[in-house]
Order: sequence, then structure tokens, then C-alpha cells
Amino acid sequence: MQLISSAAEITALSKAAHHAGKRIGFVPTMGALHPGHLSLVRAARTQSDVVIASIFVNPAQFGPMEDFTKYPRSLETDSAMLAAGGCDYLFHPSVDEMYPKDADTWVTVEALSRKLDGHSRPGHFRGVTTVVSKLFNIVQPDFAFFGQKDAAQVVIVTKMVRDLNFPVQIVVCPIVREADGLAMSSRNAYLSPAQRKQATVLSRSLMRVQMLADQGEHSSAALLAAAKQIMAEEPSIKLDYFEVVSATTLDPVLDISGGALVAVAAYFGTTRLIDNLLLP
Repeated sequence: MQLISSAAEITALSKAAHHAGKRIGFVPTMGALHPGHLSLVRAARTQSDVVIASIFVNPAQFGPMEDFTKYPRSLETDSAMLAAGGCDYLFHPSVDEMYPKDADTWVTVEALSRKLDGHSRPGHFRGVTTVVSKLFNIVQPDFAFFGQKDAAQVVIVTKMVRDLNFPVQIVVCPIVREADGLAMSSRNAYLSPAQRKQATVLSRSLMRVQMLADQGEHSSAALLAAAKQIMAEEPSIKLDYFEVVSATTLDPVLDISGGALVAVAAYFGTTRLIDNLLLP
């Protein structure tokens, strides 16, 4: 695997690959990789001729009181994992490479970016869509692979690609979980042993929703009430949101018979974790 920090070099490689008739699969990350990220690389490997991953801790998507400076950075370990997973190129740009000092352009998916995590983290998705659009322009992938764990991000990036006519297909891969059900996340490393145990309440609450839906319950209110009963078993955590929404508009739905996204976010100490469930 080759490590590249120059945007111009990655673009040149991509153009050469396309000229040779090869398909490019792209996995954008912020590093601190875990098996969930590697599942995206494996998916890219099966659908692409050339696999490019990026590691860039994007300052534009962190709020002023969030964890940009302490976000875990482990380039050497991450590089080894990507190479073992079948990645061909790792794009690891500097902040200056991605954001020239006089940069003043943003890409915003207006309405969607104010929902779910966007409501709790104003400006977050503006940072996400801006950096993803830049990465798409630099890497020029045919396919881009994202994890379902970041459900709102998936919906917003998909909308951006459609609205701005990016020639890239978004491929959404399933959530990868620990043996006890906790969705894998780079931020899990922040949890104390006690918080790590508490964090399974997220998946347990979603399992209760799934069970009731399988039994024929269609009322979002009833599903949320049952889920919040499970969440109440961990009184020390702080619930950010628990919502049943449309999987395309992120607007609340009253009835899940047409399908829905059930999404939750909560704080365990200062660590904010998210999880979700798609109901067909």
C-alpha cells in the first residue's frame, strides 16, 4: 500500500486508473480504525479494481467544545490495518492541503443538516459535506463506501451526491458490532469500563424496538416508549435523542408500516455515541 499526502498526486493516480478502465472504490475515514472500517475496505475490494482510503481528522466538522484535539490518531497502526485489508492507496493530507488559508466555500445540504445529529451539533454536517465533496473531487471514485452506523450522514451525503451530480455511487455497509451488541466506533476508546458496560443500552433499546416491530407494532410512539424504558435502566447517561424518522427525509413518522429509521444518541460521561436500526 502506498501512502500519499498530495491531493494532486491522488488525482493523477485516479485519472490514470480510469484511463486504464479500472473502477475506483473509496473509503473516507478519520482514522482510529476498527473492524467496522475494515468491512468497508473489504466491500470496496470486492466491487473495485483500485481501493483508496483516506485518513483525515476534519476540523470543520467539530464544534468549539468538541474533541478535535484529543480525537485518537494512530496512523502507523491504521496504515498496517489498511494494507492487510487490501487497500491500495492511503490518502493522508494535512489540514493545509485540504483547506487553503483563504478558503471560504462550504457545501451544505440545508434542511437535512439540521436534523438528528445536525440539531445537536450545529454546523457538523456542513463540515462533513464540505470535506466529502472535496475528497470526491480529489479522489474521483466510482464507488464510495460508508457505514450505516452514521445513518444521518449517509442520508445527507447521498442527497448531496444526487443534488450536485457527483458521478459516484454511494454504497452503504451494515453496522459492525461488538459481541455484546455495541456498535463499533472510534469513540468507544474514550469509555471507562463502567461506561463501556452501560453503552450496550443503545443496542438493547434498539433490539426491543425490533422485537416489537416484528410482532406487528407499527406505532412509533409505542416503540419509542418501549425503547426509552430500556434506556431508563441506565439513569446516569444523558439521552440526546431517540427518534423514529423517515429513512430518506429524516422527518418523524407516526407509523412504521412504510419503513423507518430508528436512531438514538446518548452521552456516556462526555462521550457521545450513536446507533440506529432500519425497519423495512
